Amino acid sequence: MSFSLVPGFAQRYPKDDEEHPSPIPDDRHSRHSRLDRESAPDRTSLLFETCCTTLEQARAAQSRGSNRIELCVDLPIGGVTPPHDLIREVVAQLSIPVNVLIRPSVMPGSDRASGFSARDFVYDEAQLQRMIEDIGYCRAVGAAGVVIGALTPEGAIDLPAMRRLIATARGGTGSRPLTVTFHRAFDVCAEDPFTALDKIIALGCNRLLSSGQAPTAWDGRNLLNLLVRRAGRRLIVMPGSGVTPDNLSALAAATRASEFHGTRIP
Repeated sequence: MSFSLVPGFAQRYPKDDEEHPSPIPDDRHSRHSRLDRESAPDRTSLLFETCCTTLEQARAAQSRGSNRIELCVDLPIGGVTPPHDLIREVVAQLSIPVNVLIRPSVMPGSDRASGFSARDFVYDEAQLQRMIEDIGYCRAVGAAGVVIGALTPEGAIDLPAMRRLIATARGGTGSRPLTVTFHRAFDVCAEDPFTALDKIIALGCNRLLSSGQAPTAWDGRNLLNLLVRRAGRRLIVMPGSGVTPDNLSALAAATRASEFHGTRIP
């Protein structure tokens, strides 16, 4: 699926120029890089969330050592809410936590062929009501959390919509709250990424799934590193998009993240 970068991203957060290093080594930079490698997170300490669309995929991911499942369907358009019977079956048959993507299956005015853009996360009242119902169902069948995100027509974090969705996820007094992950709507948000991050933290979200506002997490590793540092212990920044066993160690070292999301990990 295609991806619409936030305008100006490449200028604000350029990638490291790895193919053309400086011809004059900088000893201070070399020492810094060596220390980064030496202090890179131990792979055994990382948490892996596997994106799955079927019960069979979820079972296989659990058997490979996945720590958590994100359940959705229709991945070519970025994933939408799975059917209720699939949610129930996966939650019932797995022993690891299952987070469920809550995103309406129909996006009025959205051109699916164009892929991923901010307008795909702008919801009307009917869609919000359906999302609230789906979150309630997830709580009822024992899901661990939900994965949500909403933007205004201008591309900002939709705070009123998010508050309604989160209130449903948290539930009433005495009920078991669901964890909340803000998904990759963040990656097409028109706001400054640090302003958007602060809003997501203030909403009470537990986690942010992001590619660093780039097509892949590796491309967005510089911004992801800054987001991890800014969030600190207040929220988990979880890189996703293009994460594989081959680039995982380098991505962990570059971003300092401790949780990773993908269809091909662990």
